[in-house]
Amino acid sequence: MARTRAKDHDAKRAEIMRIAARTFAASGYHATSMSAVASECGISKALVYHYYDGKEALLHDIIRTHLLKLIAAIDAVPAAPDPEKRLHALVSALLHAYQDADAEHKVQLSAMEALPAAYREDLVSLERRLVTVFADTIRALKPDLFADRPLLKPVTMSLFGMLNWVYMWFRDGGPISRKDYADLATDLFVNGVRAMDQ
Repeated sequence: MARTRAKDHDAKRAEIMRIAARTFAASGYHATSMSAVASECGISKALVYHYYDGKEALLHDIIRTHLLKLIAAIDAVPAAPDPEKRLHALVSALLHAYQDADAEHKVQLSAMEALPAAYREDLVSLERRLVTVFADTIRALKPDLFADRPLLKPVTMSLFGMLNWVYMWFRDGGPISRKDYADLATDLFVNGVRAMDQ
């Protein structure tokens, strides 16, 4: 007879992910053992293996769960006829989704290459979903600029460059809010795109 799943299974799994992400971010994925994760969680290594069959599965789940939260945040942004307003809403939604997820975000950026190809392909497909939503909105800012020219990808990734490293310096309660930075980043980006030659 199959074992029934404990009522708190998902909550315990989420807690292991949260603590493991923090540990991977602080010490490095390669330098962190499953024993270290178990110790940080205050549980036995055997219990960690009850939830995850290995460190790669744990890392994959951390990054996948993080990316799905980001996708859900931008999918919740309503369509808007004005691409500048939509881009601002997307930037704001992404920055707010990053809140309290610095460890997960750092692990995504620094450790994904450690995963086997099948795991990476799954995660890259999720990243592409995020990028596509932003790229489509950026294209609408100045369609003639991006028509038949290889500018859309580098321009889009330049915006992600502004947003992806916010965790390195931004602190909630600091001199600017997430809304302030969403305004600043969007204005800088939109003005830069509109100043580009056709």
